[in-house]
Amino acid sequence: MTERQKKPKREPGGTADWITDRLLRGLIRLALVLPWSWRVPLMGVLTRRLIAPLAGYRRRAMSNLAYIWPELDESERRRIADAVADNAGRTMIENYDTAGLLERTRDQPITGLGLAALEDARAAGRPVMLVTGHFANFEIPRAALVHLGFEIGGLYRPMSNPFFNEHYKTNMERLSGPVFPQGRRGTLGLVKYLKQGGMGVLLFDIYDSGGAPIDFMGQPAPTLTSAAEIALRTDALLIPFFSHRRADGLNFDVEIDAPIPHGDPVEMTRAMTAALEQRVRQTPEQWFWIHRRWKPHRQKRRAKRAGQP
Repeated sequence: MTERQKKPKREPGGTADWITDRLLRGLIRLALVLPWSWRVPLMGVLTRRLIAPLAGYRRRAMSNLAYIWPELDESERRRIADAVADNAGRTMIENYDTAGLLERTRDQPITGLGLAALEDARAAGRPVMLVTGHFANFEIPRAALVHLGFEIGGLYRPMSNPFFNEHYKTNMERLSGPVFPQGRRGTLGLVKYLKQGGMGVLLFDIYDSGGAPIDFMGQPAPTLTSAAEIALRTDALLIPFFSHRRADGLNFDVEIDAPIPHGDPVEMTRAMTAALEQRVRQTPEQWFWIHRRWKPHRQKRRAKRAGQP
């Protein structure tokens, strides 16, 4: 075994994570001093021009775009990647001002067949499993529903930086309902919450090697079927919902889809994925292409080990 192979992985919670957390906290605090209409565009610019290039987000987004749309020229991939970073920066600072986010969504219009289904479920005491992806600002629909009297808990994937994750989790809880970390213990907590007639939300568009190979944007993307399985286990409605950032960069449209019929968990997850894909194809700039959603090299190695061409 070579020295390169022996090199241990960096453990989370070290000095680098502490420094990164303090830098991000300082940047967030500085931005929060500014009015909403200044801070949101500013954080978009800083993320697009500084954070995304330094952190490798632009490179990853362009790589994902080339994988999905190889016909795009480099200038178009860069344009989309920069817009993705801008949206990500805006989303981060919007979600760190919970009071401001709730105020901005006080009169938020909501469309879609799913709103009536949500209201019927609440009246009947039936649980609801809401699902969405990392598109536009994924907390906007949840904030808008708070004003209609809904309490919505959630299942989240803890961030690798434990220092940043501490206040990231606290900030999510301020918005509405309890949040549960992804994993066996967190899933059990969410299931218990739903069985009591609660409503929860889960972002499902994250790579997981143990997930089902469900096509997303024309390529297999391993996806956990947890949301569908939880909905079946608790007899909860499974409802996709999404926001869409308007051209002004500050306001949104919110759409709640009709419930996905219960059935095979993989097919239910395919339906969720199709709902997200529809939005991504319409406005690719608003999906988080900075995620490692497909990991094609890992998939090729797995196929080779299995003897597939």
